[in-house]
Amino acid sequence: IPSSRCQVKTEGTDGYNAVQVGYDQVADYKITKPEVGHCAKAGVPPMRHLEEFRLKEASDHAPGQQLKPSEMFKEGDVVDVRGTSIGKGWQGAVKKYGFSRGLMTHGSKSHRQHGSVGAGTSPGRIFPGKKMHSQMGNETVTARKLKVMRVEDDCIIVKGSVPGKRGNLLRVAPAKIVGKTC
Repeated sequence: IPSSRCQVKTEGTDGYNAVQVGYDQVADYKITKPEVGHCAKAGVPPMRHLEEFRLKEASDHAPGQQLKPSEMFKEGDVVDVRGTSIGKGWQGAVKKYGFSRGLMTHGSKSHRQHGSVGAGTSPGRIFPGKKMHSQMGNETVTARKLKVMRVEDDCIIVKGSVPGKRGNLLRVAPAKIVGKTC
């Protein structure tokens, strides 16, 4: 499925250089009317996913232009891959953070509970950021500095694992390496 440029942002018009990329062509009734008009203005069919990539200069880019991975990446490049991790549901502190469990015998009723959550009367509240039971997974994760093994017209093969399940939508960009690329 091809991807296209939907909008090109420049220093003069928007204050920074970027290109907006659309992916997954859909019927116009499956997305909002403002998004349909946004894609029509660029001369591309309605796209389900829009993502913006910042650039150093946006001089050689035009709206509606088709993108090919073989033109953007080559074998041996280092990339960052961002996606949504696999959701694990609601988990306790023992599984989520590796907390020790409580006593299993002698009348204990706190086998897999997290224990104390803080002081009593003063401050009389639980501090923000306290590690407690909560939703685990299903969050944006970046796999950094993955090496590109092979590039074809419709796919990029990288060495290592990428976030999420099979068929997950991923954002592939050149790696940000402090002192070299940023």
